[in-house]
Amino acid sequence: MSSQPAAISVREVTIGYARTVIQHGLSFDVRRGEVFIILGTSGSGKSSLLKSMIGLHPPISGKILFDGENIGTATGKDRLRLLRKFGVMYQSGALFGAMTVLENVRLPLDEFTDLDPESKDLVALAKLNQVGLVNAAWKLPSELSGGMQKRAAIARAMALDPGILFLDEPSAGLDPITSAGLDGLIRDLSRELGITFVVVTHELASIYAIADRCVMLDPATKTMIAQGPPADLRDGSDNPLVRQFFRREAASAEGR
Repeated sequence: MSSQPAAISVREVTIGYARTVIQHGLSFDVRRGEVFIILGTSGSGKSSLLKSMIGLHPPISGKILFDGENIGTATGKDRLRLLRKFGVMYQSGALFGAMTVLENVRLPLDEFTDLDPESKDLVALAKLNQVGLVNAAWKLPSELSGGMQKRAAIARAMALDPGILFLDEPSAGLDPITSAGLDGLIRDLSRELGITFVVVTHELASIYAIADRCVMLDPATKTMIAQGPPADLRDGSDNPLVRQFFRREAASAEGR
């Protein structure tokens, strides 16, 4: 994995709102094909960083590069081309309740392609099949469990075949068994399709299950205090906050 080129490069980024700095001095690469975790305690700025990475809130300073191109300064067709490189699954799933699951997954195809309706349905069904939901295509989101709604949202994020998927707290609100199933789906999609994942989470079980590498944000110092594989951070970090975060899960695992 270390030999893979960077799909995303974050360079000396400061994020925040108005005069409030949330995080500063952030620099890291997300390698092509890896599962990369943005983690930290509540209030550390994980979701704010994700919003900056997908272009919703430009950073106060610094650069976020997709294949060397700055999403913060791109405009017009260049910006649309960069936005097509990735899909996003928001924490709530953000499915439209009055539309079927199939119609929800079709939305990006309706907006960004000139495919005929039958072809759009076939593509949407293929994406639902990849997340194990093809039999739920004609149901409404309200008829699905929380885990199924998250899977449907991932299928929608995959509709345009992006190389990168951003997932915001995918395990939030799920029981451990459902969460583990979602972790397995993420790993399978990464390995089988070569998708690069950027996942915001603080769920240690998920971090150990899916992460190739992590970056950890600290709300006190308002900067990044660690990056690397989770086991390396647990066992080798010289930062006591990093060791404390990771070893809670290690201790419970040893006790089982």
